[in-house]
Amino acid sequence: MYAIVEIAGQQFKVEEGKKIFVHRMDVAVGENVEFEKVLLIDNDGVISVGEHVVADTVVGATVLSHPRGDKVIIFKKKRRKGYQKRSGHRQDFTEIEIFSIGPKGTPRKKAAPKPEKKVTEAPVVEKTKAETKKAPAKKAAEKKTAEKKVAVKKAPVEKKAAVKKAPATVKKKPAKK
Repeated sequence: MYAIVEIAGQQFKVEEGKKIFVHRMDVAVGENVEFEKVLLIDNDGVISVGEHVVADTVVGATVLSHPRGDKVIIFKKKRRKGYQKRSGHRQDFTEIEIFSIGPKGTPRKKAAPKPEKKVTEAPVVEKTKAETKKAPAKKAAEKKTAEKKVAVKKAPVEKKAAVKKAPATVKKKPAKK
């Protein structure tokens, strides 16, 4: 069973249990929505088409989230005029899940309750005596390696004086007359 529904000025083919993205709707996440502009219903091969809409038929959906689409780049150019303009935007969508297609007045599913965020505290771990004794031993080892590094440093290397070479003599050619 599927239906063609008009949602926010666009037509969508919907089935029960199907998730679709529509233009942003002012509905909170988790709430139910009903769409009454049902244009066509196919019920196992029996197709009913409305004059404008199918009478007394409703599509029920639940709002899942309000995501944003991919960035769309708009680039305008007029050749040989030196005109170029680049802009872009991200479209706002609402993700909905269809849970029923049928006549008005049928029982609908209730909105799922929002899960509450549980704040859990991290367990406090107490160090044992063995762990506390190991820490100073590590620091002592670090001090020994630091002392070794100081002792290993070499005296600065003396730079040798640069030997200057005498400039090469240039023979001048006699000028042509």
